[in-house]
Amino acid sequence: MAEGYSQKDLGVQLKKGTDFRDILCGRPAYDPARRLVTGLICGVRVEEIKDPTVQSVRYLDKLVDELAKGKAMEKILRK
Repeated sequence: MAEGYSQKDLGVQLKKGTDFRDILCGRPAYDPARRLVTGLICGVRVEEIKDPTVQSVRYLDKLVDELAKGKAMEKILRK
């Protein structure tokens, strides 16, 4: 599994005032399983978004939305 920011790393980024775009662009690595998140968010299919930064934000939107609805991570990532 790809490594992302640890809780401590995120705390450091917050203290530095790093904006969301820089956090996304400077991440250690994306989890390849994020591509398994599919569906519509704000009327757009996340898997069809061309801009990588926008797509990453929409993957996160979709993930948070599905978790808020009570879905298990394993179901969202189709494991």
